[in-house]
Amino acid sequence: MDIEQIRSYCLNKKGVTEDFPFDEHTLVFKILGKMYALISLKKWEEGEAAINLKAKPEYALELRESYPSIRAGYHMNKKHWNTLYLNEGGLNPELIKSLIDHSYDMVVQGMTKKMQTNLKSL
Repeated sequence: MDIEQIRSYCLNKKGVTEDFPFDEHTLVFKILGKMYALISLKKWEEGEAAINLKAKPEYALELRESYPSIRAGYHMNKKHWNTLYLNEGGLNPELIKSLIDHSYDMVVQGMTKKMQTNLKSL
């Protein structure tokens, strides 16, 4: 998947916005203000395509053991975040989409009931 395909997939989810809260190079996708995916545009330009996604701690470890191109989240809480290095191979588009979905779902599950209700009404 290229960056535009990933961006489009992330933005097509309910309640998602994109922002640059840290710097002009770090694209962050949020659900009602809560981060669920990050992309370093600078690294993409340098040929190191990667995306940070949230995961359940056990699942995050399982993914790291199963795929060499998935490692502990770069500059993130290593327990809850993974970085997918897309140029290293081994990650098909269906898996990438599934991991984006998982990250989205994790963030939604962590929201208050009120936030979840607001999200459903969008």
